Amino acid sequence: MIRLFVAIELPEAVKAELARLCGGVPGAKWVKPENLHLTMRFIGEVNEDAANDIAAVLDQIRAPSFNLVLSGVGQFSSHRTPRVLWVGVEKNESLVYLTGKVESALVRAGVSPDRRRFSPHITLARLRTASKPRINSFVSTNAMFTAGPIDVDSFILFSSFLGRNGALHRPEAVYPLDAAI
Repeated sequence: MIRLFVAIELPEAVKAELARLCGGVPGAKWVKPENLHLTMRFIGEVNEDAANDIAAVLDQIRAPSFNLVLSGVGQFSSHRTPRVLWVGVEKNESLVYLTGKVESALVRAGVSPDRRRFSPHITLARLRTASKPRINSFVSTNAMFTAGPIDVDSFILFSSFLGRNGALHRPEAVYPLDAAI
C-alpha cells in the first residue's frame, strides 16, 4: 500500500518565507520547510495497481500554467478547538480549474469523490496543546502576510510515509502545465 496526494510544490524561497512564520505558538507541531506544499487532493492509501492507474489518468490532464499569491493566515477548528494553522491562497480560477480536472481524473481512476469543499491553503502547523490566546495572537500578527506571485508550471503526485520524525514526502510523478493553453 502507498499513501498518495496531489499537490503543488512551492519554490524554496517561498518555503523559506513560510518557515520564518513558524514559531511563537507553544504546543504547535510545525511543518518542516521541505514539506510545505499546497495540497490539491489527498488520496490516501491505495495498492500499486491503483497507484499506477492514478498516475496514468493524471498524465492525461491538460491545463494552463498560472500564478498564485499566498495571502493571510488562519486556523481550521474542530468543535471550536483549533486544529491547524495555515497560510491562505488568493482566489484563483486557474487553481480551481486544475483542481477540478484532478478530481475528475481521480474519480475516473476509481478514487472515491472528495466530499469536502476545496479550500486552498498551506498547512503551517498542527495544533494539539496550543493555547487559544497564543493562536489568536499568531493569526492577528501575521494577518497581512503575502508571498508571490508564484509561477505554477506543474503539479505533482506525491507519496507520503509517516515516521517517528514526521512525514516524508516523495514525488512519484511530475505533470507539467502548458504556458501556451
